[in-house]
Amino acid sequence: MTAQGGTLSAADSPIDDVGYIARSEHRALALVALSVRPRSRSELWELTGVSSSTIRRTLREFETRNWIRRNGYRYETTQLGAFVTDAMEGLIERIETERELRDVWDWFPSEESGFTVEMCSDAVVTVAKPDDPYRPVNRFTSLLGRTNEFRFVGFDVALLEPCKDVLRQRIVDGMETEIVDPPSGAKYILSTYPDHCAEPLESGNLSVLSHDELPPYGIGFFDDRIAVSCNDQDSGTVRALIDTDAPSAREWAESTYERYRSEARPLESVVE
Repeated sequence: MTAQGGTLSAADSPIDDVGYIARSEHRALALVALSVRPRSRSELWELTGVSSSTIRRTLREFETRNWIRRNGYRYETTQLGAFVTDAMEGLIERIETERELRDVWDWFPSEESGFTVEMCSDAVVTVAKPDDPYRPVNRFTSLLGRTNEFRFVGFDVALLEPCKDVLRQRIVDGMETEIVDPPSGAKYILSTYPDHCAEPLESGNLSVLSHDELPPYGIGFFDDRIAVSCNDQDSGTVRALIDTDAPSAREWAESTYERYRSEARPLESVVE
């Protein structure tokens, strides 16, 4: 869209305005603050941490673009300014999500599976760090502690084994649980922790199924969230966990889970 009677030149393009906001962090901060409520120049100066002369120049540039207007000693966004701010906040949120995911994205479900990055836009992304490798596991454990129903499908040993004590107690306390495991995973847990598994299995709250060709990631279901975990198959560590309450992510997770569950076998047929 161009103004009547004129066009945008290469020297005066939308990219120039985007670049103007992006080049200095205080500009985006000031515009967002003004979209929340009117503020004085001194308030913006304190909020952004830049000099009063810098804020004065920034406000003048905003006014030139009709993004803000002055009302007494305070400034407020116009409809145009609010329109720009909304788009800018959305872009910043997307970039923040992408920055968290870029180093681990290749480990998550492929696009062919129906999983999309848009499902992660409002998600909590927990990535393992060199000084805190159990961050994803700890996040998963915290979700386990506040759900009444739990389901899981995938290669779960790296994720569920570190929180086996919490999982066991939650099942014994009444958490309805269904797990779809690979045969090797089920056999490993049962043979390594026979006493640990006995009470959950006897409680009637735990159902374990087995599937030979599970995806290389895990999907966990909680009362109001789903979580997707990605494991390093070589080291056996959990690289990252994404958990969200987005309806689109839940729909994808339910569809994927039911597909594997419908093909799974009872645990008894695996361990006999």
